[in-house]
Amino acid sequence: MFKPFRAVATAALLTIATYALAAEMQAGHPDTYVVKRGDTLWDIAGRFLKRPWLWPEIWQANPQIKNPHLIYPGDVISLAYLDRLAVKPGPREEAPVTGIPLSQVEPFLKNLRVVDSFEHLPYVVSLEEDRLRGAQGQVAYIKGLSDAQAGQRYAVVRPTQRYTRLDKEKCCDVTHRNSHFRSHDLDFNGRIPAGFQALWSDSTLPQGRGELLGYELMQLTTGTISRGEVGGVGASTLVIDDAGREVRVGDRLIPVEAQPYDLQFFPHAPKQELQYGQARVLAVADQLTSGGARDVVALSVGRLDGIDNGTVLSTWRVGRNVVDRVKIGAERSDDTVGRADKVRVPDEYAGHVMIFRTFDKVSYGLVMEGVRPTRVGYELKHPDAPY
Repeated sequence: MFKPFRAVATAALLTIATYALAAEMQAGHPDTYVVKRGDTLWDIAGRFLKRPWLWPEIWQANPQIKNPHLIYPGDVISLAYLDRLAVKPGPREEAPVTGIPLSQVEPFLKNLRVVDSFEHLPYVVSLEEDRLRGAQGQVAYIKGLSDAQAGQRYAVVRPTQRYTRLDKEKCCDVTHRNSHFRSHDLDFNGRIPAGFQALWSDSTLPQGRGELLGYELMQLTTGTISRGEVGGVGASTLVIDDAGREVRVGDRLIPVEAQPYDLQFFPHAPKQELQYGQARVLAVADQLTSGGARDVVALSVGRLDGIDNGTVLSTWRVGRNVVDRVKIGAERSDDTVGRADKVRVPDEYAGHVMIFRTFDKVSYGLVMEGVRPTRVGYELKHPDAPY
């Protein structure tokens, strides 16, 4: 597995990094490039390098650059490796080009978060005129906000998924490619519906089994408290003030976050190695089992695994154990064939994902590029993994 470039302190190491960088250059690149308005580090690196997520770390290998994340429109970048990627300063009238700005990815992001529990959160107990659904400009009645004051704003969220990591040795032997992870759709109370089986799961297991990774909350809309629990009334009044998804009984409330996303993202390789089988695609937002470029995916690793915003991972279809038909013949059924008569085929590369929001055990990523769809259950590896 390839190692990312690190900042260097000696001329000898800088020379080594220089030649290594030359090997990463796309064929036919020009000697220089003038930074333009609207460029991002990912765009420039993707145009000239084979591994665009290395761009910030390549800058750090050049001590003449004070800030590896700041270049400006008009800067002339030397792409001739003998010149050490020297940056010749250009005019400074415009804002600097940094990472990937939030404005370029925000239209594709889903307002999702993961929590350890949600049962303690205030919830919608009823809607005006006993409606089944509520929308912008209508009123919802909230239980659990006894101290609410007029003017306070809340986000209305809905528990949608329950993510679990299973211990196959203690639980069961499931042969699905996503065997040791489970995601369950939840009903309006945040519970797994009786008799329900997730489309991408092979088995339905008791709700308490396995290590809980967290509950996914999807933001529906926002609202403002117009009246608290006064005059003997046991529910606060929330005016839905933003267009979004419809609200229903059982939806939960959390305080509005002023800035849920970073303003910019600096693509980089993971800071620590992930063990095979540790990191998988748990779900694809608003899809069934697969997604393409600019789709949001939930991943089974988070802050506790060394994942932070901007981390780039590659997604891989896990290689199957195929029956060796040449050896045993075509008449045998698969379920009668032992392990010795099966062959593990290689994992297949699908694409790259950039993390944009992290929680303790789960993170969300945006599919940046790929040669095939990224699906639930796909393995996550270092972006430079050769296989």
